[in-house]
Amino acid sequence: MRRAEIVDAGADRTEDAAHLIPPWPACDSLDASTLDTIGAGDGVYIWDSEGNRLIDGPAGMWCTNVGHRNRDLARAMQDQALALSYNSPWYSANEPALDLARMIAERAPGDLAHVFFTTGGSTAIETALRFIFYANNALGRPEKKIVVSREGAYHGSTHLSASLNGSSKSGELMDYHEEQIEWLSCPDPRSRAPEESETDLADRLIAEFEALIARHGAERIAAFVGEPVMASGGVIVPPEGYFRRMAETCRRHGILFVADEVVTGFGRLGAMFASEEVFGAVPDIVTFAKGVTSGYFPLGGVAISARLVEELRGSDNPGALFTHGLTYSGHPVGCAVAIRNIELLEGGILDHARAMIPYFQGRLRELARLPGVADVRGMGMMACVEMAPCPPGPEGVTIGAAVDRHCQALGLLLRPMGNMCVMSPPLIITRAQIDAMVAALETGIQRAVADQAGT
Repeated sequence: MRRAEIVDAGADRTEDAAHLIPPWPACDSLDASTLDTIGAGDGVYIWDSEGNRLIDGPAGMWCTNVGHRNRDLARAMQDQALALSYNSPWYSANEPALDLARMIAERAPGDLAHVFFTTGGSTAIETALRFIFYANNALGRPEKKIVVSREGAYHGSTHLSASLNGSSKSGELMDYHEEQIEWLSCPDPRSRAPEESETDLADRLIAEFEALIARHGAERIAAFVGEPVMASGGVIVPPEGYFRRMAETCRRHGILFVADEVVTGFGRLGAMFASEEVFGAVPDIVTFAKGVTSGYFPLGGVAISARLVEELRGSDNPGALFTHGLTYSGHPVGCAVAIRNIELLEGGILDHARAMIPYFQGRLRELARLPGVADVRGMGMMACVEMAPCPPGPEGVTIGAAVDRHCQALGLLLRPMGNMCVMSPPLIITRAQIDAMVAALETGIQRAVADQAGT
């Protein structure tokens, strides 16, 4: 990547930033003036507007799985746009959407043979919930509407999807649809009592779910929604057997098990879908987004059990409409990109990721010895280095943000979340690039801790 290829390198964009409202702004900063501007990307690297090269530690937002500037995906996008740029999903289908639906169904766990395409992860969760409510109404079960989530969960920013979020929404000035939501404890292995094993913790969490079912009645509980690994919740890897046992509990009580694989799908955990292949859990519904196009096009979707669809087809309400749709559902360009993305993943990138995962996790765990590091955890190409809690530094900067600032000066971009430093690099990352990540992170941590100590 040549400096001349970086868009507006060094340009002052302050005036332009005043017009852009970013996600999650505070009242006194309803603009993008505090955000860094990214000018270009190539492989695992991005360049900021000043020409500095950084390893893209979060892969954008858990999504740039095949890396930046992939010419195959760019060509797929161009070719499809020149062939058919758009069609109305209300009145017609397009060939890429038909092909992609088949490909997803062939790769999804269990009997998830039916696919509805959305615009991203939040709309995928929103669609799944609306479909579940619709199905129970059509099947004569209008009282079966409670949805179970978990503390610390994050499932999106649309109304229903955000209502599933756990403690991440505490104290916010937003309205939620909470009257039909129940929360279980976060399956964090660190929450174990001193005498508990991980198996004991899983037993306790399942017992908590059973108690909730007994309290409300299975006839009122529609679904459980959970990520195999809680991503934005802090890369929480649940105890062994927990996810599978949650699915089994749901099935035993006639509750739908919804696996949110928006982050964990398409190679992030070394599998196209992690629910069954990695965790042994067969869901009734899977939501996906992000890695399905490696972030090159906004696309998501919901894969639904054939059993559930057949139940609806045989209901006493055959004409009941699922009055839900999106203008860009099954967008031909997005579906064409996703098809090529899956081909690239299965053409060698997924095998490469599987080979790199043990090295990535092993190198990062070496950082647990550093002063100030409270925990290093992760799975697949997902990881979190959690710093020991401490008061915010100058200008209210958290320790995670301080580590990120130092790492950026050293050529590494992180995703700081409070006292956590989260990473989910592109799956094409090499051993040498992992070494560079760990070296930058080690120095960044040491400098942030020194700053905090005033040394």
